[in-house]
Formats: sequence, structure tokens, C-alpha cells
Amino acid sequence: MKISELSTPAALVDIARMERNIARMQSRMDSLGVSFRPHVKTSKCVAVTQAQIQAGARGITVSTLKEAEQFFSAGITDILYAVGITANKFAQALALIRNGCDLKILTDSVQSAAAISAFGIANDVRFKVMIEIDTDDHRSGIKPESPQLLEVAHALAAGGTQLQGVMTHAGSSYDLNTPEALEKMAEQERSGCVRAAERLREAGFSCPVVSVGSTPTALSARKLEGVTEVRAGVYVFFDLVMHNVGVCETDDIALSVLSTVIGHQEEKGWVIVDAGWMAMSRDRGTQKQTTDFGYGQVCSADGIPLSGYTMTGANQEHGIISRTGEPDLSIVSRFPVGTQLRILPNHACATAAQFPEYQALSSDQNIQTWSRFYGW
Repeated sequence: MKISELSTPAALVDIARMERNIARMQSRMDSLGVSFRPHVKTSKCVAVTQAQIQAGARGITVSTLKEAEQFFSAGITDILYAVGITANKFAQALALIRNGCDLKILTDSVQSAAAISAFGIANDVRFKVMIEIDTDDHRSGIKPESPQLLEVAHALAAGGTQLQGVMTHAGSSYDLNTPEALEKMAEQERSGCVRAAERLREAGFSCPVVSVGSTPTALSARKLEGVTEVRAGVYVFFDLVMHNVGVCETDDIALSVLSTVIGHQEEKGWVIVDAGWMAMSRDRGTQKQTTDFGYGQVCSADGIPLSGYTMTGANQEHGIISRTGEPDLSIVSRFPVGTQLRILPNHACATAAQFPEYQALSSDQNIQTWSRFYGW
């Protein structure tokens, strides 16, 4: 099948770009002397994840237990479920473990830790548990110097639960855009998580794993002493947010949405395409950054960015493309009905989530269909 024969909108993956991104990250982690555990929530695709493992990744990170189930079914056993777990998910996690999955779960509170311990005792299972550390005030986790850190460790130990280690995610790195700021955040992430591990060890707890990571900090860290593994996810496809952060170029972005021109509003300089927010998602992550790409950067059908043209508006199934500044009143001749255009996404994870499959494009323009999955 050729691109021109695809029904649109379609999620395109440029295999060569994806493989280049994978090699870049893996090479960097190897040079820093740490294991790499990619976050597969970005692709939710076995074919993509297998490419990451073949490049040298050791284990994976997931954001849902359904992801854990799907990847375990595909033969991947070393899995970190990196979202705080609650009691209504214990049975699902237990089933994975009893079927042979080396599943690690996450907590950041005494209440959660006590519940994990109680369930473990009642069901004769020793969960492997990571404690989430807050190193940047971005989301969840326990501060490295908080008394709560040791309280959680004691609550886990009381039930015979296996403390696997500590992990953190410097999500606030997405708000930065200079090499100096990113390097500083990477060091803040590293030092905070290492300090939490030191406190646990000083208190007599085993803490073999120190896990850090986000795509920007993984690509900006200069040293990772005390860290055993790094996690990152969106790097596999990259996106416009990462472009604005400064860790990729537009020609590194491996995911795009193929759309077709279905009409015009000539007097407004608008091109109407068949990819609205149901295809691109409502994520406007670049809106607060230095360059606002609207709902996405417009490219030709062969993936070359068309400077100044973005998806400036979106309805459910209609996308509005226009030129920055003066309206382009030649749009009917420049973009006739039937013209195919690729749109680069603001947030690859959100855009990918709109589709049940990828159309994976090789360098010789052959297309493979790769399935992905939804849900929790």
C-alpha cells in the first residue's frame, strides 16, 4: 500500500526516524553507565517496544496494568507500573505476578504502603515496591528529606513487602528550554533521588534500585552517579513540545497524522482537512512555550515542514490550517481538495492515543500496520 491509498486521518510512524531516536537514547544511557527502562505508554505498541529492547533496553515502564498485561503476553516480563497503586488494582497485579511477571509497583504514602502490606499478608505474596520521590514539585511523590519516606518504608517492611528502590520523574523539565536549565534539572532529579536512597540505606533498608528520568533530563544529564536506571518515553517519537524544549529537531519527530484536504474558506485563507481534535487530541502543550504550533505543524505528504503553516483550529473531525501572519489567499491552488498533508503533534502520547493502529513507513516507502492498545 502507498501513502496515497491510506484512509485518513492515519497515524504515521517514520521507522527510520524512530530507530534513530532509539539508538540516540540507548547510546547516551550506555555512555553514562546506567540501565535504560523505556516508558512504553507513548507507543503502547509491541513492535515499537521490541525495537527498544533489541537496542539494549532492560525492562519497561508502563502507566496502566493493561499495558503490563499486553506486554507480558508478548513475552516481556520485567515491568515497572509507575503509577501509584490502589487497592482495587491489587488483584490484577497479583494475577500478573502469579503468572510469572516480574512486576514492580509504586507507592508514595503510608496509607498505600499499609494496604499493600495487608494484601500481601492475606494473599501470601511479597510485592516488589518502589517509593516515588518528588524532586521538582511537579506531581506526586515524597520529598527526599521528608520523615514520611522512612514511615512508608517501615509500613512496607511490616508486611514483609520487598522494597525494590526509589524512583522519580522530573516532569517540570518540560517547562524548560535551555541546555543550562535542563542540565541543572537533571542534576536536581539525580541528587534528590540518590539522597532518598541514602536515607533509606542509613535506616537499614535495602534500596537496590535508584530510578530517574524524563526525556529532557535523560538527554541532558552529565553524570548519573548513584543512579541505577533511567526511564524516558516520548523520545521514541518526539513531538513539538520536545522541539520547543530543545531536545529534538522537527526532522526527529517520528509520529505524524496524515490528513486530506476536504475544503477551503478562501477569503479567510483557511484549508480544511479531515483531521480534527479527535485525531490530533486537544493537547495544546506548545501554547505556553516560545513557539505556539496550534494543534500541530503542517508538512507536505512526504514529511517536509511547510514553514508558517499550522493547524490553528480544530473541531471534532475538521482541522483548520492557515498561515501565520497574512492569510494565504492562494490556498485553493496551493492545497487543492484531495491534497494529503502530514501534521506533526504537540504531544505524541496524546495524539497516538487517538488511534487503534499505526501505519509504519519504511525508508523505501513500504507500509506496515502496527496495532496499539487502549484502556486500563
